[in-house]
Amino acid sequence: MNKTIKVLQLSIKSVDLLFNMKIDLKGLKMTGKRGLVILAGAGPGDPELITLKAIRYLNKADVVVVDRLVSADLITKNTRQKALIIPVGKQARKEESTAQADIDNLLVTYALQNKLVVRLKGGDVSFFSNVLDELKALTENEIPFEIIPGVTAASGASTYAGIPLTARGYAASVRFLTCYKPEEFKNSYWNELANTEDTLVFYMSSDSLPMVAENLTNHRIANDKLLAIIEQATTPFQKVSIFNLYEYTPLAPQVIYKSPTLIIIGRVVGLHKQFQWKSDFEGTNDYFGPLVQRADKQQPV
Repeated sequence: MNKTIKVLQLSIKSVDLLFNMKIDLKGLKMTGKRGLVILAGAGPGDPELITLKAIRYLNKADVVVVDRLVSADLITKNTRQKALIIPVGKQARKEESTAQADIDNLLVTYALQNKLVVRLKGGDVSFFSNVLDELKALTENEIPFEIIPGVTAASGASTYAGIPLTARGYAASVRFLTCYKPEEFKNSYWNELANTEDTLVFYMSSDSLPMVAENLTNHRIANDKLLAIIEQATTPFQKVSIFNLYEYTPLAPQVIYKSPTLIIIGRVVGLHKQFQWKSDFEGTNDYFGPLVQRADKQQPV
């Protein structure tokens, strides 16, 4: 059987069981058995950017609980045939997204069955992720764990775009931000961001990019601080678009970007033209697959 098909079938079945059965966690805990949970970063897309340590655990994992933004090749080439692969993808405002509480329950349930569980996250483990919830669930249930860092999207996207984030003479610092909820940004903070010499990197902010551009230009950001929009970074479908913020603002509402998209703003963006080493993808393909429909939303067949 094709492993990719097997992965999907096993995932739906296993998660469906979890959602529709009453798991006796108390009973499992009383057995005294504990597996091990590995919280690992897979990197931003290119499957070769994962660490050797994470690969070593993937090779022997019983269960892999995996984000949507993880290369399918990474899973199919580095897991055992008998490993249970469970997709728990999330995407902004998508009903099919897996609730964090369900992910926590998956980790705890399988670990209490004395399994080696790898929780594989896109990018790094702790950059703009819900790792805190997972750590709390594990510690509350006295489950041992290890944390393996990964290449975060800011590092992967900027290097694959030829944009050194803190290039000497351009920026001495970098800020990692998310504008997922732009209404939480006060006017004074927009003013600070517009006038800082730091490079600004926005995660999970493509939908709010029009508001980002508008607020920065309203606060008179310097004209030589450019905007880079990097779609599907480090994958074969990577595309980098460079704009002057003042020219971009009128176009902003008309553009829809591929997921994931990372945004870099600052003088260092001007170095892209000189140091670009990876060609832009010309097509419209998606590197990462769509969300797998949540098991509790499956229609009977």
